Amino acid sequence: MTTATRRRALALGLAAPFIATHARAQAPWPTKPVRFIVPFPPGQAADIFARLMAERLTDVWKQQVVVENKAGGSGIPATETGKAAAPDGYTVMVVSSGTFGVNPSLYPDLPYKPLVDFKPISNIFLVPLVIVAHPDFPAKTLGELIELARKEPGKLSYASAGPGTSQHLSMELFKLRAKVDIEHIPYKGSGPAMADLLGGHVKLMMDSTASALNAIRDGRIKAFAVTTGRRAPAPLDTIPTIGETIPGFNAAGWSGLAAPVRTPTEIVDRISRDVQALLRDPAVIRQIEERAGIPAPGTPAEFSTFIAKEIETWGEVVRATGTKPGN
Repeated sequence: MTTATRRRALALGLAAPFIATHARAQAPWPTKPVRFIVPFPPGQAADIFARLMAERLTDVWKQQVVVENKAGGSGIPATETGKAAAPDGYTVMVVSSGTFGVNPSLYPDLPYKPLVDFKPISNIFLVPLVIVAHPDFPAKTLGELIELARKEPGKLSYASAGPGTSQHLSMELFKLRAKVDIEHIPYKGSGPAMADLLGGHVKLMMDSTASALNAIRDGRIKAFAVTTGRRAPAPLDTIPTIGETIPGFNAAGWSGLAAPVRTPTEIVDRISRDVQALLRDPAVIRQIEERAGIPAPGTPAEFSTFIAKEIETWGEVVRATGTKPGN
């Protein structure tokens, strides 16, 4: 064997692992069912919209997309499962404002880091939250509510779905920006809190538009303002935003997709492109808006920036309020 031949053989031998790795990355995907892990029980907004995406992506990919619910523990056990999954694109984590936005500040020993252990894929939707009140609450507008709270600091109270939830922390963010003191009354879920609001046992509440929609529409409660930077879709589009009174205010519940960090970029980009295309489909947009959601497609880079901003915002609120899990 000549020296030149030996050199070529050595070069091919050294390159072989890289060629194999590239070939694996370029292999057809998907060739088997894909799993979406949802850290919430069936019926919640993240689950509903994950199932909508799964149904549509099953048609696009010609492979079944299976939704697996792993509720409990503030989404931590489910997210750990997603972190430990094989990074091959066949396990995708449904992430949310709670698991990726709030938990990093709420839990000092959180066993995952959203932007270290995962690759963001795309956001799916935003769900505006809304400040609502019993019909006999004296204020009629958000401005009047702020004025009343400033006149009687600490005398007003509001209900939420529980400590550390998006409802609780969004109201605390409102209090910080509006410079008002309103006592928090935590409940074990939105349902019990809404029941007491409807019964007049509490007079004020922060809730998701999806949960409050029917009671607002029926006139059983009145709505002051939504938390998102733009108004909610019809039939709630007549409700002002908090930002119309407090410029720059913007908060929402949200949910998107992420993959284990070593998942090939080509697969992450493929999933992101397909999800973004679906979220621009008029039929899908209509299905999301009917549930008081706002479609929010984005590239992996855009979703990563969004998550970083969410961690910063909710970290500020958690530190300012001293919020701890369960208090």
